[in-house]
Amino acid sequence: MPRYLIEVPHKNTKKECDLAIKVFRETGSHFITHADFGCPDNVHKAWLNINVHDREDARRVVPRPYRESAKIIRVKRLNTNKVERLLKHHK
Repeated sequence: MPRYLIEVPHKNTKKECDLAIKVFRETGSHFITHADFGCPDNVHKAWLNINVHDREDARRVVPRPYRESAKIIRVKRLNTNKVERLLKHHK
């Protein structure tokens, strides 16, 4: 199953940080309750790594108020052989 990194930004205010955390916590989804937030380091985004069938499934995991601004990125871990092939391809 494909893996996606979801990046969800919010505005840099205490009110918006508190709201984002509240919305994520109250959503109830296992994915959402395990989001990582960058607010303590002044990066006002949350990140999720999830395995779902497709990009639209990934977007549906994001709470409605943040869906439009969320970045959905398909990611794949490369093993040593894949890295070598990729490097040869780019030469």
